[in-house]
Amino acid sequence: MKSLPSRRRFIGIIAAASGLAMAPGALRHALASVSPPAPSASWRGIALGADAQLHIYHSDPATAQALIAQSLAEVRRLEKVFSLYREDSALFVLNRQGYLDNPPADLLRLLSESQYFSELTGGAFDPTVQPLWNLYAGHFSRADADPDGPGGAAIARALALVGHDGLALDPAQIRYRRAGMGLTLNGIAQGYITDRVAQLLHNAGLDRALVDMGEIRGLDSRAAGAPWRVGLADPEHPERTFETVELRNQALATSGGYGTTLDAAGRFTHIFDPKTGLDQPRYRSVSVMAQQATAADALSTAFSTMTLAQAAPVIKKLGVQAWFVLPDGSRKVLGGA
Repeated sequence: MKSLPSRRRFIGIIAAASGLAMAPGALRHALASVSPPAPSASWRGIALGADAQLHIYHSDPATAQALIAQSLAEVRRLEKVFSLYREDSALFVLNRQGYLDNPPADLLRLLSESQYFSELTGGAFDPTVQPLWNLYAGHFSRADADPDGPGGAAIARALALVGHDGLALDPAQIRYRRAGMGLTLNGIAQGYITDRVAQLLHNAGLDRALVDMGEIRGLDSRAAGAPWRVGLADPEHPERTFETVELRNQALATSGGYGTTLDAAGRFTHIFDPKTGLDQPRYRSVSVMAQQATAADALSTAFSTMTLAQAAPVIKKLGVQAWFVLPDGSRKVLGGA
């Protein structure tokens, strides 16, 4: 089975207050800084199937390189926990067996956080939607697939396997209460990995860094200096940005159905409504800025299926900011100053 493509390449580093070199014309690029950059180390690659990058600013280049190595070791460790397709990952084993003895602490922690965001959003965020992915992906992989998607009865059967009430969490064992259930952490794990790398760098005393493990988080302990500047892509023209957001010790995540479509016509996406089983999100894209990338990731996923009226109290309670691109191309911003 091939890896699930990243659903988020809709945020780009526009200006990092440094002289980072990126591919000409690419959405994800940095512009030259006003002042000369400090010695730094950079890495670009793949994390959980998504484009990823890491930029570290340190007075000692050797130390910066060592921190890059430590960060990548942490990414590899967490991929062995959260990967949906690696046969040696804890999540893969859980989905195959229906239970997992002595689960890794990171898996328990992230599933606990997932339950919190599920309760907070009235069930709009729910990583147990993997049976819906299996249903739709299987349906559209057939040559004679109905272009209108799976039938109502098939969706109802898959929905019966969705819901946090079917997940038993215990330090000794994680278990599915219903046979056929499955988890995907693609709506939150990239944010979690971004936060873990950011915490590693913070604990090492790093002054400034940009962490992008599928979601973006900027670190800067200095009182002065330019913030990180990140562009939000236009869903109709992803090579363009419709707004530039400044980050200072904050994170940003974007979800958009157009990132991964399941059918040739592009009508069906990877973003599923855990309540209805439908996979056509309300918005062209949703971006969330929060203190933690885990929260930004989960909320951008949840808000994709929530009305603005439903999302507004969550945004107010958590003090986050969200950008919604509506179906007609208009935009709505909730939260913030």
